[in-house]
Amino acid sequence: MIVRHVNDKEVLDTTYLAHGGAIAQMILDRRILKEIGFLAIARLAPGKEIEGHIDPMEEIYFVLSGSGEMRVDDETRQVGPGDATWIPVGSLHALKNNGDEDCVVLVIASPNW
Repeated sequence: MIVRHVNDKEVLDTTYLAHGGAIAQMILDRRILKEIGFLAIARLAPGKEIEGHIDPMEEIYFVLSGSGEMRVDDETRQVGPGDATWIPVGSLHALKNNGDEDCVVLVIASPNW
């Protein structure tokens, strides 16, 4: 069994700037996972945006706290705590924090089988 906490050294050592806006860390990734691409956590400060991008993986953005405007291809929707957004492979997607507090999201990705 492998258990990771967001404050574990193995997680903090993976800190990076995700698509120009969010501070992100890989909680679990291909170093451990066999079938799932990764599980990451991202913190997006008010006014910041995960810029529009396309990934070669299917993804789910799950909002833990805060809020934002989620865009997938031509659709835009306000999201908040408890909302999960499915992003198909090859879809342009972005998330802008239009709230007053950090928007914290879990990002789960899976390769396209």
